[in-house]
Amino acid sequence: METLYHQTNKLVQETQHLFSQLETRTSSADQQEVQEAIESKINLINSNCERLDVLCLKGPVSQRQNARMRVDQLKYDSRHLGAALTMWRNRVLRQERERTEREALLARKFTTNDHVDIMIDHTAQHSNSLQNAVHGVDDLLHQGSSVLDNLRSQRMTLKGAHKRLIDIGNTLGLSNTTMRLIEQRAKQDGFILIAGMTFTCIVIVLVIVYLT
Repeated sequence: METLYHQTNKLVQETQHLFSQLETRTSSADQQEVQEAIESKINLINSNCERLDVLCLKGPVSQRQNARMRVDQLKYDSRHLGAALTMWRNRVLRQERERTEREALLARKFTTNDHVDIMIDHTAQHSNSLQNAVHGVDDLLHQGSSVLDNLRSQRMTLKGAHKRLIDIGNTLGLSNTTMRLIEQRAKQDGFILIAGMTFTCIVIVLVIVYLT
């Protein structure tokens, strides 16, 4: 199990390093190659985590809790990497769409009359503005959804870790003061989660109100 764990942890580090290459690659082919490499490593990490789950159950009872916590951390890292890849792809698609719209605008031919007046179709302009606003809101919703999923995953991980720490504390005889500190930290994490979700919802509402 230790060998598989270290191999998976190394895959996580290699995947994180590949993200830095996405920003340095300029051609679409190179970026696509790096994306496929990242996605392949994430799938391999998830597969290894499933195998580690089985190995945890077969390991010594005294080591299961510690092994489970390490595997949960790998799972959290994998989810974080997957969300980061999704957000990067959304950003690239948004930039490509903006570039296409900008080129279309520059290539548009305007008609003029004898007084050199530019005829602008206000209805079409308003429609384009609404479409851009809708695209912006969709991107924000996707990003907000990814953030909320990460927060939920982190919350579940922290709850699991909190429960295991309590069990370990009962086994090792931790002091009451240490247990209170652990419970206080769990409450603070819950407040942070609620505040983050509230802030994200407020930002989405404000964007919808001002852009539409």
